[in-house]
Amino acid sequence: MLAAIARLLAAASSGLIVAGCATQVDFAPVPGQPALRVQQRLLLTPSNGGLRITPEDLRPGDIVLSSTHSVVSMGVRLITLAPVSHAALYLGDGTFVEAVGAGVRTRSTQEYMDGESTIVAFRHPGIAEPQVDALNAFSRLHVGKKYNTAGIVLQAPFSIGRQYCELPLIPGLVRDFCIRGLAAVQLGALKNDRFFCSQFVLEAYRHARLPLTTADPRLISPADLLHMREGDVPSVRTEQALLYVGHLKSGPVAVEAEVASRQPD
Repeated sequence: MLAAIARLLAAASSGLIVAGCATQVDFAPVPGQPALRVQQRLLLTPSNGGLRITPEDLRPGDIVLSSTHSVVSMGVRLITLAPVSHAALYLGDGTFVEAVGAGVRTRSTQEYMDGESTIVAFRHPGIAEPQVDALNAFSRLHVGKKYNTAGIVLQAPFSIGRQYCELPLIPGLVRDFCIRGLAAVQLGALKNDRFFCSQFVLEAYRHARLPLTTADPRLISPADLLHMREGDVPSVRTEQALLYVGHLKSGPVAVEAEVASRQPD
């Protein structure tokens, strides 16, 4: 078994290095599943096996990742090598909460659908009414707070530098340690009560005592949340894989490259 995995790694390594994707080796693979998993930089779409959903399919607490055709969104996607650039929470009753340049705000379902070009939802399998109540309380407390501009400015060079930690065949624990260590140096220790989009999602879930990861929320991007989905390879250690719920909206197939992925039951 180990010899077979070694041959697989040797055959795949050159292509993976060029791709620059994090990997995970399973030394006891499930029959029919690959021993070497590669981080999915692309996005499942309804045209290749993904699920088309409507806002009525959302549940309070769902994590919604999205992108637009704006220059800012394209820049974030380019830096993080991911098809999403924004993260928000669905609170229920047709309300989304998010941290944007104007600060933490809520948007109606219609406003959110009109404003984004791609919208995909994920769900924590352990979410229940007490956690939903805590997410709502956290959101009400912080609506109107200012945007973490300093944090997002530091994210750009950090997102580029951390790619060295995510080279193929680097063990997950080493990758996690490398990213967290680099964050401690580049992002510093200074914290405030401001948020950028993915940081807000992480802090809300932490407040609800359902942390997605023990990593500093300031180092987590929408791309990191995407890779926390079930079947993917997360860049940092996660407490619980997220379930893919489906797409409320998807861009052109030419823009959203297609890959296969397992849907939740």
